[in-house]
Amino acid sequence: MVSSERQHGRVWRAVVTTVVEVDRVSKSFGAQSVLREISFSIERGEIFCLLGPNGAGKTTTLEILEGFLEPDSGSVQVLGCDPLASGEALRPRVGVVLQESGFPKFFRVGEIIDTWRSYYDDPLPYDEILDLVGLRSDEAKLVRRLSGGQRRRLDFALAVAGDPEVIFLDEPTTGFDPEARARCWEAIAGLRELGKTILLTTHYLDEAERLGDRIAVLLDGAAGAIGSTQELAQQADLGVTVSFQATAEVAEQLAREFPGLKNADEVVDGQIDDVRSLTRRLDLLDNHASQRAFASLRVQPPSLEQAYLALVGRQSDPMDSRP
Repeated sequence: MVSSERQHGRVWRAVVTTVVEVDRVSKSFGAQSVLREISFSIERGEIFCLLGPNGAGKTTTLEILEGFLEPDSGSVQVLGCDPLASGEALRPRVGVVLQESGFPKFFRVGEIIDTWRSYYDDPLPYDEILDLVGLRSDEAKLVRRLSGGQRRRLDFALAVAGDPEVIFLDEPTTGFDPEARARCWEAIAGLRELGKTILLTTHYLDEAERLGDRIAVLLDGAAGAIGSTQELAQQADLGVTVSFQATAEVAEQLAREFPGLKNADEVVDGQIDDVRSLTRRLDLLDNHASQRAFASLRVQPPSLEQAYLALVGRQSDPMDSRP
């Protein structure tokens, strides 16, 4: 589906609502199978996360979408184009942030950004780039004096210099301290506010949960599940965690009626699929009781970590949700 809009008040562009399409893509290196018939699509304006441990195929997927690798089978499209066949035409419309990049150490931040802008016919304004990535106070700094987080923001600045429609981010916060990660997340959120479509790879659960509109869990080169955190929890058959205090009679009755609940010393907790049925039952019991039937009800939806662990069927988390 294609429509049109005016972007930044400057030019009219065709807008493809599905901007990335991956259809049954497989890739091997020698005898090692890295991707196995992986499929997903990304809608315009969406942050889509590829989540998985090292070696799951995240970077290989990005390199295929960027036109650097050819899949063994299957097909990919970015903005309606084959990245391999349309690389030169597609490149100005796509921004890329690699895991590592190098800059001339004795250049200043502003000089590099200005030079990069000169490569494009219709770049973002210089000041807009500085404000977007949070480098306004650092534009006169030499690259060699930048911290890791500042260098990463410079990566973002160059990725958006040409005003791309799609941005690929390959593990953008690996090795960052908490403050640098938070600043990087702010920059990514700023890109979403501009209507950019972002494909983000990460092995941090909290990063995927914080940023991702949808998440694809990659396991051994295959997409184990795709969706929002809530949708992944549903695919993993996870219920909502509840906890509340109740009279002995009510606690025993509810533990019988809702198999996922446990009663211990008039404290009821556990996982249930239908929290609405429980709350309706609690209200009914409360209305007919001579004393307050329950108190301190807490409802906690499943986290991405719980959904991930359930999907992979492991008892302990093989991925670190912290840097």
